[in-house]
Amino acid sequence: MSRLWARLSRLPLRVRLVAGFSAASLVVLIGAGVFVYWRVDYALDRGLDTELTQASQTLRPLVRSNGAVSSRTAADATGVAWQVLDADGTVLDHGGPAGATSLLSSRQLDRVTTTPRTFDVGDFLPVSSEPYRLQVVELSATPQRYLLVGVRRDHRDEALRELLVQLTVAGLGALLVTGLVGERLARAALRPVERYRRRAAAIAAGNTSLRLDVPPLREDEITRLGHTFNDMLTTLEGALDRERQFVTEASHELRTPITLLTSRIQLALRRPRSPADHERILTELKVDLDRLAALSEQLLQLGRVDGNHIAGRSDLVSVASRTVNQRRLADPRHAGNITVTLPERRVPVPMADFELERVVTNLLDNAVVHGAPPVEVSVDEPAPGWARLIVTDAGVGMPPGLLATATQRFARADDARPRPGSGLGLALVDALVTGASGELRLCHDGRHSIHGHPAPIACAHGPQMTVTVLLPTTPESDASAALPAA
Repeated sequence: MSRLWARLSRLPLRVRLVAGFSAASLVVLIGAGVFVYWRVDYALDRGLDTELTQASQTLRPLVRSNGAVSSRTAADATGVAWQVLDADGTVLDHGGPAGATSLLSSRQLDRVTTTPRTFDVGDFLPVSSEPYRLQVVELSATPQRYLLVGVRRDHRDEALRELLVQLTVAGLGALLVTGLVGERLARAALRPVERYRRRAAAIAAGNTSLRLDVPPLREDEITRLGHTFNDMLTTLEGALDRERQFVTEASHELRTPITLLTSRIQLALRRPRSPADHERILTELKVDLDRLAALSEQLLQLGRVDGNHIAGRSDLVSVASRTVNQRRLADPRHAGNITVTLPERRVPVPMADFELERVVTNLLDNAVVHGAPPVEVSVDEPAPGWARLIVTDAGVGMPPGLLATATQRFARADDARPRPGSGLGLALVDALVTGASGELRLCHDGRHSIHGHPAPIACAHGPQMTVTVLLPTTPESDASAALPAA
């Protein structure tokens, strides 16, 4: 059976659909034919049985104890074949088409009682020369006498044979029509699939700008498949474009420090140098290597974040407080340049603790490196269900043209290139915030740039350079617990 299914599974889908449709139609046609045949057969047999019952009722009073009938004229007037039999099947009297030989065997006669019993004699197929429908009843027990009446089934059998032929021809015709209709329907239903396959083959060959031709006014399973496939192609094309852009930009950014390293090594090898010169050159090379390592680490972090948000929950207040305190401890001389305003209650957000710490760290790095003190960090809940992190500084801010593109990888202002950094900090923040269904805003001097999922919160700050992170809050049973101030 498994081999049969394996062979069927290798057939084309259109053939399997037509075969299944035809098989179901065949079952329905056979069932309908059997029902019609049974009803006609029942009606014809009922007519014959009525005739036999009437004849038997007429003949029973005419049979004497010796087995002979009292009036042969009255007996033959019934128009049926009749016989009077004894216990061993010997014919005592007969009339009509029936002869002196019993139409019923002794074994069949043993099953007869005082209740009339019906027998069919002669085959339906192949055609018998003497087909009879017989009705036998026991007349007396002592001595045993049986009355047999019968009518020929020629007309009944002929009608049933004609009906059988007609049902077979009609069934085969209906099966042929249903098969043709099923084949046409399957071909029409699968035609868009074949068209999609050819278009997909063209796309796989390298023409990624192509899309499936989906009818705009139809809404069925095939069109939904086409729309889904087009959406997938658009997503893949966007991912490929981002990958190409990332490789191009990463190659460009990595080329500069590698070129500097190569140049310094070549200069160092041009002439003999003292140990002090070597130490100075190695120190300079270490700075370049540290920048290259930091750039590589940020690229790895950004690659892990893209499309891979980690489900988690953390407290925005505690993470902001901890991150600011760590920065103050790392640079005690400039600890006073950062001010913090935090609420006295927990603010849970749907972001893992280390992701949220990376967001706060990157925003502080941007403000410290590219801005000017004082740097202000604040956390609040501007509306039910929303948490807000604001980082502002007193620097010159971003140029208007950079606000909209600042979250792109390696995006940097011209005057910021001599300063530390790789242009990946805001790109990483944007990826993390967007993955948590939040919004990142970059604002300066009345201009606003929105990234991620828009939040129904208006900006509430001055013209200074401001970065705002809006995140949905998550319910927490101990949200009202007090926290120490930063």
